[in-house]
Amino acid sequence: MIKSRSQFFKIATLSIVFCASVVGGNISLRYLAVSFNQAVGATTPFFTAVFAYLATFKREAWITYAALVPVVAGVVIASGGEPGFHVFGFLMCLSATAARAFKSVLQGILLSSEGEKLNSMNLLLYMSPIAVVLLLPAALIMEPNVIDVTLALGKEHKFMGVLLLLNSATAYAANLTNFLVTKHTSALTLQVLGNAKGAVAVVISILIFRNPVTFIGMAGYAVTVMGVVAYGETKRRFR
Repeated sequence: MIKSRSQFFKIATLSIVFCASVVGGNISLRYLAVSFNQAVGATTPFFTAVFAYLATFKREAWITYAALVPVVAGVVIASGGEPGFHVFGFLMCLSATAARAFKSVLQGILLSSEGEKLNSMNLLLYMSPIAVVLLLPAALIMEPNVIDVTLALGKEHKFMGVLLLLNSATAYAANLTNFLVTKHTSALTLQVLGNAKGAVAVVISILIFRNPVTFIGMAGYAVTVMGVVAYGETKRRFR
């Protein structure tokens, strides 16, 4: 049960920020290459550290912040330079990155603060309907033919309904896991692991699709993995 107006306001804010991060990220992909989008997204741990300090005044050990440098730098190196710069796309991507960081901090507060603590399942239960109310009209406005396209795809591909259901179940599992990681570690740890996800995706992609990969790309993700390991070690020693 929601215990207070303050708690409801935080849940509603979490839903709004979540929607803003999704919409902003998708819009930015219309103007920026995925590589540059990923490079900007790699700065999420930095924003998370800033928001966490502003919200809780809890400061990590300086060596923990130092470990964030290779975590961010590795993904930037792997992404490479992007000549196709677009100001609006960059601003949307940067806004989505900041929103994602703020969401992590806010959900950490809701999952751990005394008096307003929620478990991961309840937070997802209260947050989801608000997100649906916000995203549904946004989808209809930004993609006015989305219903017709979905119905057409459903008629063309007999497994489309199953795929949509599987996608929804996967999204549910991802968000629930996201909350659980935040509750048992921290918002900053969640975003550091998010950067490590890119390195894992590269390895799986190479094994399954046998796609070519550059030396710079592999070197960049190796730096990210080393940064994640260093971050974990500093959190263990200096907590």
